Amino acid sequence: MADPARARRLAKRISTIVATAIDHEIKDPRLALVTITDAKVTADLHDATVYYTVMGVDLDSEPDLAGAAAGLEKAKGVLRSKVGAGTGVRFTPTLTFVADTVPDTARHMEELLERARAADDAVARVRKNAKPAGDADPYKQPGPAVDDESPSDD
Repeated sequence: MADPARARRLAKRISTIVATAIDHEIKDPRLALVTITDAKVTADLHDATVYYTVMGVDLDSEPDLAGAAAGLEKAKGVLRSKVGAGTGVRFTPTLTFVADTVPDTARHMEELLERARAADDAVARVRKNAKPAGDADPYKQPGPAVDDESPSDD
């Protein structure tokens, strides 16, 4: 088993090598909008999982996830060769590409938070002019003090 710190360093190096190769050396147009976000390497350093996101051409268009996945699958051998040459490890890890869902999850969470803020604002507007249904102070007020010393027949 390898040192976990070594596995993290190798994962960081792999993500850098793959991102640079996609950006500068691989001419596949399907990979033009692919961004490498992270990489994980198994403890034995034999397998690497590379996480990526795909941007749309503009803000309103959906990203081409299937095209990016096909482009990465086609370029997997070249990218693995680049990783082997760039890392200098005895066994070049196999590469697995996984679409990163963190940006989509973050966007969904932001939408949920915005809806919650809007609901809170609506409740605050209603509460501002609201009057209690019953008494303004529904709790019983203590009555006058009663003497505990009552006359007794001794």
